[in-house]
Amino acid sequence: MKARPYLEGIDGLMDNLKKGALLTVKAGGKVNTMTIGWATIGHVWRKNVFMVAVRDSRHTFSLIENSDNFTVTIPADAQYKKAIAFCGTKSGRDYDKFAECNLKTVAAKTVDSPIIDIPGIQYECRIIFKTAMDPAFLDDNLESLYPENDYHTLYFGEILSCYQTE
Repeated sequence: MKARPYLEGIDGLMDNLKKGALLTVKAGGKVNTMTIGWATIGHVWRKNVFMVAVRDSRHTFSLIENSDNFTVTIPADAQYKKAIAFCGTKSGRDYDKFAECNLKTVAAKTVDSPIIDIPGIQYECRIIFKTAMDPAFLDDNLESLYPENDYHTLYFGEILSCYQTE
């Protein structure tokens, strides 16, 4: 069986994802990116998917709710550590993250949301399902991650394209 490019080196990829990736969404002419560290890649409904979690309190939530796609950029190295930190702690409501972090976007190959033009792995995804978390199913350890009750909505994106950029 031939390995699929987005599953090759999954352990290293997941390690990089834990360090932070950039979820980018375009809706209504607006574009925002945010840091994600909680996500997963897998296979469900006979489709290869990238599942991302977005809290309803985030600026990106209003965009992704009005879009049918998103992209994820997993930086190739630690060079973008400051951008990952900034985009994970500052809101797109208050800052132009692209200008602040000197990030450029380029058109994606298959979806309207752009990719971040940096070296790394790029995923282009079409949203095929979403579901809001039900806090009734969280144990005490997980509940502590939501002191403001701003639970995630999980977005399952069918991976339409995956490639490495230099």
